[in-house]
Amino acid sequence: MASRIEDYGLIGDCETAALVGRDGSIDWLCWPAFDSDACFSALLGTARNGRWLLAPADEITATSRRYWDDTLILETRFETAGGVVALIDFMPPRGNASDVVRLVRGISGRVRMHMELVLRFGFGVDVPWVRKNPDGDGLLAIAGQDMTVLRTPIETRGKDLTTIADFEVGAGETVPFVLTYGASYSPVPKPIDPEAALQDTEDYWREWCSRSTYEDGFQRDLVMRSLITLKALTFRPTGGIVAAPTTSLPEKLGGARNWDYRFCWLRDATFTLLALMNSGYKDEAVAWHNWLLRAAAGAPANMQIMYGILGQRRLLEWEAGWLPGYEGAQPVRVGNAAHAQLQLDVYGELIDAFHQSRMAELKLDEENWSLECTVVNHLVDVWDKPDHGIWERRGMPRHYVFSKVMCWVAFDRAIKSAERFGYKAPLVKWRVVREAIHRDVCQKGFDAELNSFVESYGSKLLDASLLLLPSVGFLQPTDPRIRGTIEAVERHMMRDGFVLRHDPREVSDETQPIEGAFLACSLWLADAYVLAGDVDNAQVMFDRVVAVANDLGLLAEEFDSAAGRQTGNFPQALTHIALINTAHNLSAARAEAEKPAVQRST
Repeated sequence: MASRIEDYGLIGDCETAALVGRDGSIDWLCWPAFDSDACFSALLGTARNGRWLLAPADEITATSRRYWDDTLILETRFETAGGVVALIDFMPPRGNASDVVRLVRGISGRVRMHMELVLRFGFGVDVPWVRKNPDGDGLLAIAGQDMTVLRTPIETRGKDLTTIADFEVGAGETVPFVLTYGASYSPVPKPIDPEAALQDTEDYWREWCSRSTYEDGFQRDLVMRSLITLKALTFRPTGGIVAAPTTSLPEKLGGARNWDYRFCWLRDATFTLLALMNSGYKDEAVAWHNWLLRAAAGAPANMQIMYGILGQRRLLEWEAGWLPGYEGAQPVRVGNAAHAQLQLDVYGELIDAFHQSRMAELKLDEENWSLECTVVNHLVDVWDKPDHGIWERRGMPRHYVFSKVMCWVAFDRAIKSAERFGYKAPLVKWRVVREAIHRDVCQKGFDAELNSFVESYGSKLLDASLLLLPSVGFLQPTDPRIRGTIEAVERHMMRDGFVLRHDPREVSDETQPIEGAFLACSLWLADAYVLAGDVDNAQVMFDRVVAVANDLGLLAEEFDSAAGRQTGNFPQALTHIALINTAHNLSAARAEAEKPAVQRST
């Protein structure tokens, strides 16, 4: 059985990532890229679906773990009656091949260790052909296009389609294991020096962290851990950032809301740019911006809400029926059918992201403005259509308030870019549409009886995305309608101090929510408090989210307060992005009273 979601740590090489359990088992790894098939799928099944266990053979009396400072090098310490051993896990920045390095280092006494390597390509179903490398170096495993080679000085043996090793390690000794991926039709990847790789990996991450401008900021270590996580979820060759490295971790334990998040969402565009730019990472912000530009290229009517890490557009959804799912949560989905939905908010996110890039003086391609004009002119004809909304509802389209607001943002930012930078544009037409959208939302999206904006036109239900209305500049934070919306969210959308993204009144039994609290939404409430000048309540909300991070500072998509468990895909980029941005806002608010420095240029 897989560990609790919060019991995993993340390692990666900026092209893929693995989850390492507190028990020393790597239960999830897609190779060679984030969106490839998994070769370790125990996270969504059992050990027979693939894992790599390294742990003491004797009873473990205590376990602790940490990341080496400002790195993605994970160290887990196991204490036994015989001694103490450290397991150091990392993936070096990718060179000619992708490697997972595991170093077993004796700290004190002498510890008996056990290793089990169960490789199952194709999401836990394809058993590889295993043999010794003809070159006499390592153990080869091949299935179809996939190949790995295991190199270690320890003697291994096969048993029940599993590679096993038993050995001892004493104080001061280090036993290395290196698993390397390569295409089966290519030459076997050459070996690396594990100790040199450790030093290279440490140097890489510490140099990257040294570029941060958040050195003296509030909760610096936690923000840096979130920034490292965001970098780890970046596909370095293209600059695309995946929402999470996992698929089908349930939003409600035992439920069916299990989605594949190994793709890049336009929804996160501006949030991501702000997190990177305001933390000093302009190169990463430019790479993300350029990914956006390439992904969105083409007819605006064909723009999608998400794309693959290379910019792929067909993300067809299917079910891996042979996997029982995380703690029995089914189905296990690969691909995401929501990629074909109409979500009007993404147009606003795209144009806003480009505007923020200009305001931050990032170097932009001259073709940007031509694309933006095409997108905004397309919105002239479609802004008043129903869509599926920011949360990708799979029912009938509706007139979602946040979607309309983001259409307003698209026109607002395009107008301001044209005015500020002297671009040619049909400003009269755009201003007329901007005003029409604003009037439409205020008339049809605000419920006077509730004194709040609502999820969609004619609805009595709320939606956590409404908390973003002041941050995008649709209305001032002091506007009574914004204050009323925040109060309505506090009354109807809170559970145990956290914000739900869907109104619980939409289900017949409010005591059984359809999912956990959405952690990014809880941080959006904190941001709304900061903008309204209520820094104390903002701090409370921020601290509440921080308190449910695991011991490594990692956060999933949601938190089930009743079970005390993290839920949803893990670690979640949007949660860590929101944490970074809220920390910036709180730092600025502390320094300059009610004036948050990190917000969208509206």
